[in-house]
Amino acid sequence: MLVIIAFMKEIIVSLYITREDYLTVYQGQVKDVVATASDGRVVRFPAAILKGMVGHEGIQGTFKIQFDAANKFDGITRIK
Repeated sequence: MLVIIAFMKEIIVSLYITREDYLTVYQGQVKDVVATASDGRVVRFPAAILKGMVGHEGIQGTFKIQFDAANKFDGITRIK
């Protein structure tokens, strides 16, 4: 019998990015976000994944960023 166990990798980050700061992503000046995850790791990820999280004030909250088994971005969820 073959059993395949799939698991999702994830990081939790708290972010506060002003609307003006995130505008630099749209202008092509910034491509990545560098943040400290809740477990202390410093992580870098494409700023474009936050596109759906931008509000009138920018981006503020705690987010779960998920990766598949091949370490490819699989989704982002606001958790706070």
